[in-house]
Amino acid sequence: MQTDLKRSCEATLIPSGEKLQLSQGDRVLVTQALGGSFTVQTEAGYLARIASSDADALGLEVSRAKDEPTEAGPFDLQKVTENLKTVFDPEIPVNVVDLGLIYVCEAHQLADGGHRVEIKMSMTAPGCGMGDVLKEDARAKVQAVPGVKEVDIEIVWEPPWDQSRMSEAARLQLGML
Repeated sequence: MQTDLKRSCEATLIPSGEKLQLSQGDRVLVTQALGGSFTVQTEAGYLARIASSDADALGLEVSRAKDEPTEAGPFDLQKVTENLKTVFDPEIPVNVVDLGLIYVCEAHQLADGGHRVEIKMSMTAPGCGMGDVLKEDARAKVQAVPGVKEVDIEIVWEPPWDQSRMSEAARLQLGML
């Protein structure tokens, strides 16, 4: 979908992670709209990520259900995984779980009855500038799970990520089977 921006907004250049200011009226091509964020190609040919909070700049609305606290209920680690499946690599239309970027996801009960979720995740390439962006997306999605009081996410590089970590569904989706 090609569109002119309805208002100025900040974007993040892919893959460097540098901030970029896009101006009202700039023409962009939306190449991916997954997990509430948008990957766009600018007129200059750059790929950039626009956050869900700036969907209106694209003339779009987005459901933020996975970012907002859900109904009360008991903690369930499966709900953490479900929410992590709504975090997408901005260049690859596959979620971070199926890409195999989540190396560890553990929950520890806190004294107040809540849970601390500890995640170790990687990126598809060392030096990927999008690490902080994906880390923050994951933190927000996990924080929305009932019973989660604390979230600790660490970007790790050992073992190095490779395509063998991808789920069969991801490989099929990307035509790698």
